Amino acid sequence: MGKKEDFIKQMNEASQFKGDYITLGASMIDGKPIEGANVKIPLKTLNRHGLIAGATGTGKTKTLQVLAEELSLKGIPSVLMDIKGDLSGLAKPGVTNEHIEKRHAAMGIPYQTHQLLVELFSISEENGVRMKATVSEFGPTLLSKILGLNDTQGGILAVLFKYCDDHDLPLLDLKDLRKTLQFIIGEGKAEISGEYGQISSASVNTIMRKIIELEQQGAERFFGETSFDVKDLMFTNSQGLGQISILRLTDIQNKPKLFSTFMLSLLAELYETLPEAGDTDKPKLCLFIDEAHLVFDEATDALLDQIEVIIKLIRSKGVGIYFCTQLPTDVPDVVLSQLGLKIQHALRAFTAKDRKAIKKAAENYPLTDFYETDELLTQLGIGEALVTGLNEKGIPTPLAATFMRGPATRMDILSPKEINDIVEYSTLTAKYNHEIDRRSAYEILGEKINAAKNEERREEIREQEAKERKIKEKELRRTAPKPKRKTTARRKSQSDDIGSTIIKELTRGLFGILGMKRR
Repeated sequence: MGKKEDFIKQMNEASQFKGDYITLGASMIDGKPIEGANVKIPLKTLNRHGLIAGATGTGKTKTLQVLAEELSLKGIPSVLMDIKGDLSGLAKPGVTNEHIEKRHAAMGIPYQTHQLLVELFSISEENGVRMKATVSEFGPTLLSKILGLNDTQGGILAVLFKYCDDHDLPLLDLKDLRKTLQFIIGEGKAEISGEYGQISSASVNTIMRKIIELEQQGAERFFGETSFDVKDLMFTNSQGLGQISILRLTDIQNKPKLFSTFMLSLLAELYETLPEAGDTDKPKLCLFIDEAHLVFDEATDALLDQIEVIIKLIRSKGVGIYFCTQLPTDVPDVVLSQLGLKIQHALRAFTAKDRKAIKKAAENYPLTDFYETDELLTQLGIGEALVTGLNEKGIPTPLAATFMRGPATRMDILSPKEINDIVEYSTLTAKYNHEIDRRSAYEILGEKINAAKNEERREEIREQEAKERKIKEKELRRTAPKPKRKTTARRKSQSDDIGSTIIKELTRGLFGILGMKRR
C-alpha cells in the first residue's frame, strides 16, 4: 500500500464518529486535496476549546467564518469578537463563482450558500446592540485583577464593596466607584475607620488612577445598565439555526485593557450563570476571540491566572473557547495546553527568530509519518492549514494538512446601511440601547458629601459671623462718645455760684447789719 493509500485509510478510520460532526475541508497529501478523505471534528468535543493561528493573509478569518457557519447550521450559537471588522459578512449569503466551484469540486464537497441568524453587538462607539455590565457584577476580586491591584489595594476595594452592600449603595458604573473612593478618604473616613479599620489614602489614590486609566480606554461606556443577559447570546431559532453574535470591536485595537476587561467579564458571567452540563452531544455556546494577543499582552499574572482557571472550568458548562492569533506562542502555555482543536495556517520564516518560533509551533502537533511539520508550515497556501482535533474519546486525531472549504456567507464586509438595518430591526436593540442612570452610589454619596460640606460651610459662616460681631462690638466700644465732663463742671460751677451767692448774701447781710449799727 502506498503513502497516499495509507494516509486515506488513517483519515477514514479517524473520522468514524457515532455522533454528529462538522466538516472543515478535505485532507491533502503532496499538496493536493483528496476527495473523500474529509477532515471532520465531532460536535461532542467542541467544548474542549481551540486555536486558529497563522500569519497575516493566510486565511485565519475565513476559517473562523467557516467554523461559525458550521456551528450555526448545527444549532450551536457562537460569539465572535471582530477586531478587524471583517466578520460582518456572516449576516449575508455568499455568492458563488468559478473559483469557489472549482475548489469545492476538488474536495468533493458541494458548495451551498446560506442566510444565517446574525446579531451585531458593541461595547464602544460602533453601531450595534449595547453590551454592558455593572461594577457590582464584577465584584472586588475580578475588578482587582483587571486593574492590576496589589493585595493591600485589593483589600481596600473589598472594604468598599462591603460598605456599599451594608449601606444599600448600588455600584453601577465607574463614577459610582470613584465617588465611593472619594468618600472613604474624605467625609466618610471616620465612619469607615470605625467600622472596617484604617484606609490608606495613598492606596486609594493609586486605585483612583487605575480607574481613570480604564476610563480613558472607553470603559465608562461598558460599565452601567442595562446589564446584558448572556442568555440572549444562546438563541436558536425555529429553523434550528444557532445565533451568530458578532461583537464589533474595530475601534478598541489600541485599548487592550478594555478588551480584556470585557472578555473576562463575559467568561465569568457565562461560568456563573450556566448550570453544569457535563459531557453533552454538542456545546451550548462557542466563543471566538480574534487577535487574542491583545488579551494576553497586557494581562497581569493575576489576570492570567484567572483566565486559566476559567478556561479549565468553563468546559463543564458546555462552552468552548477559540483563540485566533498569528503565533501559537501568543497564547500562554498554561492556556495552550487546554486547547483540543488546533488549526494552523502558514507561518513565515524571514528571520532566525521566526524559524525558532516555527520549530516551537511544530512541536505542538502530533507526530506524523506523512509530513515534515516544520517545513510544511512555511509551504501552506492561502486557505490551507494543519488540523488536529479530538475524537469522541478525547484522543487527538492524526495531523492533517487540510484544503479548507470556502465560507457559505459573504466574504466581504457589510455596508454601513446593511449594518444599520440589522441593528435597527433587532429585538435586542429596544431592550439594551437606551440609557439608564438611576439613583446609585454617586448620587447618594454626592448628597451626603454636599450635606457635610454645606454643614461645614454653615459652621464656618457662623464662626465668621461670631468673629465679626466681636470685632464690631469692640469697634463700637472704641468709637462710642465719652461721658461729657462739662456737665459735671457746669454742675460744679452752679454749685460754686450758689455757694458764692450765699456767701455774698451772708456777707452783705452781715455787713448790712454792721452798717446799720454804725448809723
